[in-house]
Amino acid sequence: MEYTELLEKQIIGRLKVDNPWWTEGHIPDYISNMSPRLYLNIFYPLVREHDIRRATILMGPRRVGKTILMYHAIQRLINEGVPPQNIIYISVETPIYNKIYLEQLFILACSTLGKIPNKEPMYMFYDEIQYLKNWEVELKSLVDTYFNVKFIASGSAAAELKKKSDESGAGRFTDFSLPPLTFYEYIHLKGYVNLMIPCEYVWDNSTTSVYNTIDIAKLNELFLDYINYGGYPEVVFSDKIKENPGQFIRHDIIDKVLLRDLPSLYGISDVQELNSLFTMIAYHSGAQFSYEKLSKESGVQKETLKKYINYLKAAFLIQVVRRTDDTAKSYQRETQFKIYLTNPSLRCALFEPINEHDSEIGNMVETAVYAQWFPRQGVELRYANWRQGKQQGEVDIVGLNIARQKPYWAVEIKWSDYYFSNPGDLKSLYYFMDRNAMNNALVTSVKESGLKELNEKRIHFMPVACYAYIVGENTLNQTKSMYGL
Repeated sequence: MEYTELLEKQIIGRLKVDNPWWTEGHIPDYISNMSPRLYLNIFYPLVREHDIRRATILMGPRRVGKTILMYHAIQRLINEGVPPQNIIYISVETPIYNKIYLEQLFILACSTLGKIPNKEPMYMFYDEIQYLKNWEVELKSLVDTYFNVKFIASGSAAAELKKKSDESGAGRFTDFSLPPLTFYEYIHLKGYVNLMIPCEYVWDNSTTSVYNTIDIAKLNELFLDYINYGGYPEVVFSDKIKENPGQFIRHDIIDKVLLRDLPSLYGISDVQELNSLFTMIAYHSGAQFSYEKLSKESGVQKETLKKYINYLKAAFLIQVVRRTDDTAKSYQRETQFKIYLTNPSLRCALFEPINEHDSEIGNMVETAVYAQWFPRQGVELRYANWRQGKQQGEVDIVGLNIARQKPYWAVEIKWSDYYFSNPGDLKSLYYFMDRNAMNNALVTSVKESGLKELNEKRIHFMPVACYAYIVGENTLNQTKSMYGL
C-alpha cells in the first residue's frame, strides 16, 4: 500500500477511534465493566516496568482476553496517574495498517498527540503483531531506540512468536502467556468464590492447603458449565453468545486460526484437511492416538500429520501428552499418545453441549483437569499405559521426575462415586503404586471426599470440581512466582 497524505489522514482517524482515552480519559465502558482476569495482577507489573529496557510479548490463544487484558492495563495506568495521551494502542491486523512499519505508526501517533518521542515516559501497545512480517526485528529496534517508551505486543501464534522472540529478542523481550480461563478464574469471574472454603489436608505426613465446598451440587453445575462454555471470558459474560457459542467460537477462533492464521504462517495449502483433522481430535479429546490410526482415519499422510499436530499445538488448540509404562519409564518407540484440547469448551462449540450422563463426559472431565495443568511451567505430565502379557492398565495423570524417571504423584480422574465405596476395584492404580513404591495417590469423584486405606496404600478422594479449582489456583500462583510476585 502506497503511503500517501490521504492514507495518513485515514490512519490518524483510525488511531483516534482505537484510542478513545485520548479524549475521554478512560477505556470504553463495556470493557471497564468487565471483571478483569486474575492474570492482570501478574501482567501489569511487566507493563509498568520502565527501568529495564525490554518489550513485553503477550501470547495466548484467540479470544482468551489478550486485548481486554491490554485495555485493563491501560485503565490501570490512567488510574495511577499516567496521562491518557501517553498511551497508544494499535491493532496490527487492521487492514489500513497493512505493510506500514511499527515505527511509522508510533511516530505518526506521537505527532497526532503533539508528543516528542523519548521526551517523557510513554506506553505503546501493538495487538496481534504476528501479522507483520519481521515484527521481532522492528520491535527490537524500537526498544533499542526509544529508551523512554515501554513497548507491549500481543499475538496468537505461540510457537512462532516464541521462536522469534527467543531468536531476535534475546535480552530485549519478556514473554507472558495468557491461557484460557482456568476453573479457578471462572468461579471468581462468576462471583461464586463463597462456595469454596480453605482447609488443611494431610498428604504423605505433611500438611497442605486445599479447598472444599459448601455446596457440591452447585459447584458441579458450574463445573459442567465451565466444560461447555467456560474457556472464554466473552462467553462467560454474554448470555447471547452462550445461546450459540458455536457461531462465536467457530468463526472467531477455529475459522480464523485454521483457515487464516496457520495457513499464512506455515504455508498450508489444504486447509480442509487440517480442519477435518482438528474436528476429529476435538470430538475425541482425551483419547489415545497413534500416527498410524490417525492417518488411516483421516486419510492424511503420517509426516503431514506430524506437522499439522505441531501447528495445532502452536496455535494453543491442542496439547499432546506422552505415555509411560507401569514403571514410569518412557517407551523407546513412542507409537501412542493422548491429545487433549487446551480448552474443553472448544468441543461444545464444534458439536453440542454435554451433560453429566453423556458418554463422552469422562474424557471431557479429564480434558478440563488437564487444561488446569497445561499453563504450568516445569511440570512433566504423562499418562501411564501398559500391556504385558495378561497385565494391562492405565493411570490418567502422572507427575514425572524426568531425571530419576520416577513419578512424584499419580491421579485417577473419575466422574463417578463408585470407587469411593469400592476402592479395591482401582486395580491399575494399585499396581502402578506398587511398581513405583508409592504410598499415596489421588482419585477424583463426583461428590465424595475422604481417605481410604488398602494394603498399606492411601487413596485420597476429592470431588473433581474441587481438584480442578485447586490446580487452577496453584497454576496462577506458580505464574506469579515466575515473575517474582
